Amino acid sequence: MTAITNLLDLDPDALVNWCQSRGEKTFRARQLQRWIHQFGESDFEAMTDLAKSLRDKLRDLATVTAPDVISDHTSADGTRKWLFDVGSGNAVETVFIPEDNRGTLCVSTQAGCAVNCRFCSTGKQGFSRNLTVAEIIGQLWAAEFMLRRSKGVAAGPKGERQITNVVLMGMGEPLLNYEPSVAALKLMLDDNAYGLSRRRVTLSTSGVIPMIDKLSQDCAVALAVSLHASNDRLRDDLVPLNKKYPLADLMAACTRYLDFAPRDFITFEYCMLEGVNDSDQHARELLALVASVSCKFNLIPFNPFPQSGLKRSSNARIRAFAQILMDGGIVTTIRKTRGDDIDAACGQLAGEVQDRTRVRERMQTMSVYQEKYGKDFGRIVEISG
Repeated sequence: MTAITNLLDLDPDALVNWCQSRGEKTFRARQLQRWIHQFGESDFEAMTDLAKSLRDKLRDLATVTAPDVISDHTSADGTRKWLFDVGSGNAVETVFIPEDNRGTLCVSTQAGCAVNCRFCSTGKQGFSRNLTVAEIIGQLWAAEFMLRRSKGVAAGPKGERQITNVVLMGMGEPLLNYEPSVAALKLMLDDNAYGLSRRRVTLSTSGVIPMIDKLSQDCAVALAVSLHASNDRLRDDLVPLNKKYPLADLMAACTRYLDFAPRDFITFEYCMLEGVNDSDQHARELLALVASVSCKFNLIPFNPFPQSGLKRSSNARIRAFAQILMDGGIVTTIRKTRGDDIDAACGQLAGEVQDRTRVRERMQTMSVYQEKYGKDFGRIVEISG
């Protein structure tokens, strides 16, 4: 039997290659991409400017299939959260955050997460598997056109875009699922797909240094780094990946990335934990740590969950902490908590992913990256599990 290709799995170059290998001209790939990603169309017969012979070929050889929606909830503040089924008992969550001048979609890249940060509920459920390109970009594809339908906005490039910004900040570490994440990024940026500016697409990482360097060459988008600590001892406890990639090395990687980034700063995310990382001394240590990095800070009020044993810093403490950073010349914002009534706030994404850490599978994945990208990649699973 001929394999059926899910066209959501193909980035722009891969779709061109797929069409050419089936005897079609390059421009057909651009037409297909526009129908799929600008019109949200999955029915090949509806793609009226394609030759009938090509539509027949597509019907036999291809599909456009995003993950199925398990649940769809809207918060009192307008935040909307979808739970997507990715098979074998796994699900991932996607969150849309509407603002007056933009709409931001928070996308997942893995089912679960292997990094296991102390303050993140997703990490506590373990790691199941990496998502495919179709499962990553499918979140954007499904969300954009569900939002359009709910607001009566026409499909197509002339219809008002509902999602103006995308952040890879959902479940998982995108740099540990590198190729599918980058393929999805390329679709987000392509003018025949979503046409987003590199400044409006942000990848958040806990600090996988070799892949930060690789991203700068392959698809440099805005970068956010989950920092959460002002010294190595504390970060070793909160973000175990730090044992492999300590803060001095991470700051150097951030500086290198800025030579290619679409913005002239790195965003450092910092989850505020009462009595753990929120003292005046911690703030002063941060100022010294980032002195050589052009950056801004986003302070995130912790969203408690039972297994963490951690508490949220008070609003007064967060404001005092922010003031020290601002007095030190660092642009600092305090993230507004959104969607916590539907468990859609930062650090709450857990979905219904089963706790299957699959250590052997994770080790195999790390070994592949080790072979491809050199000894510096390391065996992250040993320090994150």
